[in-house]
Amino acid sequence: MIRFHGLLADTRMGEREHTMAAQLQARGHSAGAAVGADTIAKQARDENFPVGSFLLPRRLRPHVAAFYAFARSADDIADDPDATPTQKLERLDAFASALTHGSNDPALALAPALRLRESLRQTGVRDRHAHDLLSAFRQDATQTRHATMEALIDYCDRSAAPVGRYLLELHGEDPARLTIADPLCNALQIINHLQDCQDDFRRMNRVYLPTDWLQAAAIDPSALDQPSTSPALRRVLDQCLDTCDDLLRQASPFPARLRSRRLGAESAVILALAKRLVADLRAGDPLRHRIALSKATAARIALFAAAGFGLRQVAGRTA
Repeated sequence: MIRFHGLLADTRMGEREHTMAAQLQARGHSAGAAVGADTIAKQARDENFPVGSFLLPRRLRPHVAAFYAFARSADDIADDPDATPTQKLERLDAFASALTHGSNDPALALAPALRLRESLRQTGVRDRHAHDLLSAFRQDATQTRHATMEALIDYCDRSAAPVGRYLLELHGEDPARLTIADPLCNALQIINHLQDCQDDFRRMNRVYLPTDWLQAAAIDPSALDQPSTSPALRRVLDQCLDTCDDLLRQASPFPARLRSRRLGAESAVILALAKRLVADLRAGDPLRHRIALSKATAARIALFAAAGFGLRQVAGRTA
């Protein structure tokens, strides 16, 4: 499950971006499997996924949107309540095959994989990041629990970290240093797990809290199906938030180390939003209501974070 809801501004696709997205669509799949650029942009706006805000270079936004559409569509397969685990795995395998080898079969809903295949051909970005995501979605199709935080981080390394690695490679960052974004991406994923912990359990019987921590607190997943958080569950949530704090501390130097100042500003914004969400999750109860930032609050934090990043960059060049 890869849903970084509420963490970044929506995609803003102007005429040029729509033209480029249409080119990806025309080259990437047959008309029988067509999904328009407007659909991608609408999904991005509706879900607040980090899919290419105005801080990113305009020429790259359609490619980021193509990666998002692939991730969102594959995630939807893993989350399909009407499909069996075997059916989910077959559909995800078809996505993987289309990404690697292409497909001329109009009966299969492979448009996002074929569009991303074309995007990767144009940009030269490797397909390993998309395949890493598919590995996590296959796990979601068959596994509903994570024994330890280490096991959960392993899942995040495939469900969240590939997004950051893809963005770094797309922006021309050093291929040997793509994992520098992992702590931030993994923190975002755990934050989302905590935001949606009750909904994930009720809808899909999934628990993204370490089983050993639940057992140590003498509770089981049914604690998530309550109107409010018990003291024992609160301790487990706070342990997860402690992990997020550690990951965000590791991520703090990351934005300034990037070659791309635009991507650095984007990362600084996401880092600031993540820190605020961690604080709000500590103060609030995710079983009573979903903890999320209002648009006004997110905009204010984003503005100050982007401005602060810019000032630090200027100070660094003049020091």
